[in-house]
Amino acid sequence: MSADIPLRERIIFALDFPEAGQALEWVDRLGGHLGFYKVGLQLFLAGGWDVVDEIIRRGHKVMLDLKFFDIPETVRLAVAQVRDRGVSFATVHGNDAIIEAAVREKGELRVLAVTVLTSFDESDLRAMGLSGSVRELVLGRAARAIEAGCDGVVASPLEVAEMRENIGHGFRIVTPGIRAAGASGSDDQKRIATAGNAIRAGADHVVIGRPISRAKDPEAAVIDFKKEVEKALSEA
Repeated sequence: MSADIPLRERIIFALDFPEAGQALEWVDRLGGHLGFYKVGLQLFLAGGWDVVDEIIRRGHKVMLDLKFFDIPETVRLAVAQVRDRGVSFATVHGNDAIIEAAVREKGELRVLAVTVLTSFDESDLRAMGLSGSVRELVLGRAARAIEAGCDGVVASPLEVAEMRENIGHGFRIVTPGIRAAGASGSDDQKRIATAGNAIRAGADHVVIGRPISRAKDPEAAVIDFKKEVEKALSEA
């Protein structure tokens, strides 16, 4: 785990909204508490580079979560488009050749390899014709990604501790699948945990969306999550 990350950047708020204006309203609403925001496929298709540039212009960091997956040369050229835009993290989802192509072009951009989506479990792997467990697949993909030069990985909180134990600490781990302590239901995500447990296990950042945006008091929810993360950091 990296120790030099400000608390306001430990939580990456997922801007999973259909309109750029709505997303920017949330950035303004939470900007006093959080300094890192995820722009995924839905928002990028709605707002394009304008919304990314505006978040950065307002002094915040952006994780561009487009999960580049294509032939290596196409992914390399896509990363080249992102490299000089001021984005902090960009995600790639693919085999060794795809990841190596992204790494070659990244410059100062931090490339994160997506291991296994948090909506997947063993039954999904079987349906895809894959053997082994989710844990084995995540650890294997993470190890190869770091060896290929990735700056970090995206993985569920359930695999973080073993990843740290087996692969080390010289890379970032970003964990989606975060829920508030005591919350019921998991939406479409299956491999989930609390923010505190993810940080204690060795995650650097937690990605949180609906537990904040759907809370009765989103600002209070953010403050509670920050307190939980801060407490976990003091115990890690």
